[in-house]
Amino acid sequence: MNKNKTPLFTKFKQDISSIELPDKFTFPFYYQAHELSKLAAQELQHHLTHQTDWEHPFGLKPNDKTEAEGKMFGVLVIQNKEGELGYLSAFSGKLAESNHLPGFVPPVFDMLVDGSFFLNGMEELRVLNAQVKRLSNDVEFVKFTEEVKIEKDKLIAEEKEAKQQLKIGKATRDAERTLKETKLDATDYQALLEKLKMDSMRQKFYYRELAHYRKARIKKAEKKLAPKKKVIDTLKEERKRKSNNLQKQLFEHYSFLNTKGDRKNLLEIFKNTANPIPPGGSGECAAPKLLQYAFLNKLKPIAMAEFWWGKSLKSKVRKHKNYYPACMGKCFPILSHMLKGMLVDENPFHKNIGIDRPLKIIYEDDYMLVVNKPPELLSVPGKVVQDSVFMRMKLKLPTATGPLVVHRLDQSTSGIMLVAKTKDMYKILQSQFIKRSIKKHYTAILDGIIKEDEGTISLPLRVDFEDRPRQLVCYEYGKSAKTKWKVVSRTAAQTRIHFYPITGRTHQLRVHAAHPLGLNTPILGDDLYGTMDKRLHLHATSISFTHPYTKEEMHFTEPPEF
Repeated sequence: MNKNKTPLFTKFKQDISSIELPDKFTFPFYYQAHELSKLAAQELQHHLTHQTDWEHPFGLKPNDKTEAEGKMFGVLVIQNKEGELGYLSAFSGKLAESNHLPGFVPPVFDMLVDGSFFLNGMEELRVLNAQVKRLSNDVEFVKFTEEVKIEKDKLIAEEKEAKQQLKIGKATRDAERTLKETKLDATDYQALLEKLKMDSMRQKFYYRELAHYRKARIKKAEKKLAPKKKVIDTLKEERKRKSNNLQKQLFEHYSFLNTKGDRKNLLEIFKNTANPIPPGGSGECAAPKLLQYAFLNKLKPIAMAEFWWGKSLKSKVRKHKNYYPACMGKCFPILSHMLKGMLVDENPFHKNIGIDRPLKIIYEDDYMLVVNKPPELLSVPGKVVQDSVFMRMKLKLPTATGPLVVHRLDQSTSGIMLVAKTKDMYKILQSQFIKRSIKKHYTAILDGIIKEDEGTISLPLRVDFEDRPRQLVCYEYGKSAKTKWKVVSRTAAQTRIHFYPITGRTHQLRVHAAHPLGLNTPILGDDLYGTMDKRLHLHATSISFTHPYTKEEMHFTEPPEF
């Protein structure tokens, strides 16, 4: 990688004189890479393929059985004081177990420098952890802890048994009282009642005494445990305090510049966000590293792009060489500060892309409508853009007690949607979705070839909290998501497919198509999980349901425009 006078300034190997510079800097959260960014990325990718200075298990070698991990890289096209164009390179987090590698910009703050407060702090925490572990494994501590647990388990079991016996005793006494009420004279019956009352009191007293005895045993066991537990709890509190202080100190040392020369640390940047505690790894992504180095060295940012290199993650969808925007959770607050004072491309999320796209009404009666939503029209109003299926129905039906959108489609997805005119009709249709009695199928074009003809995908999904609205596969906390699919046709490079969703999770079809454990082939034009195109080639083609009022079986089909 050739360098100029400025450290890490890499000149383009190709002639770029004919390429026009962008008018504005890249909006990092949604973009199509500028031609200069693409050239810079290609040169960096060539370097990654042929360099021999370091090794990292990207998972690109055939039959490589090592624990592979792909990595996000970034390039920043810059202009130096002499007006020359070049680019900077960066990687997110650590690479090859290092923060520093030849040709890449350094971290915003290097916590791993020998003698740093961070390493010293981590050593203190390591010592505390070792002390807690040693004391927790002490023979007497383990013995006393087990004694407390045994006594508490016995108390729980005895209380459960007491409740059952008291219930049986009461039922037995009630039965005897009823049985002998008509068989005994008044005096004998009154004596029986007194006896039954005493039996009840004796039974309750017995179990109260048993509980008192067991609690005394627990207290005695806890008394033996207390001195040892107090030492461990004191160490844990000290560990927690030191850990919090170390984290706070670390956040304060991550200080970010912008083009105006203003500095803010992570605590200041995240102070007024929904989560004032910065997520772990904040500031370690490629984009903040690149801009920080440019500002420190008086280099003018021109354009930027980030791409994935290597094997996909197990949870998130990442495709080798694909471009990806900066994440929303970690990078949005940081980059919002760093880009202040720069002329940046307009935020596309603030544009009403679907404004000129008509909403076709397929069917309408006194109770409901079936509509065909065009791509890029919102189903319901967004934070900025209000134009949506919901708002258009409001304008069309100003006197309706609804209208209520019964279900939603992603903004980029086109196709059939149901709209109720009243709240009662909405509830009935909604219940059909909840009971999964409504049947739908979608048509999609996948950006690749699927060899199998049909199958079922079952991958649980949840939102990526650090990068909304993206979804990820999560077997621990994800909601069940199941999709049947069937290939319709194939071309040399694409597959037309029908999806039959059994569940209706957010981005379900898009993730199930793109994820390595799904079809491993993104839907054509998927800007979240694949590669941008003119549109997302996903369309809700047909729907079958029971009419909410007439109870007639309804079926509608609307073929896609692709």
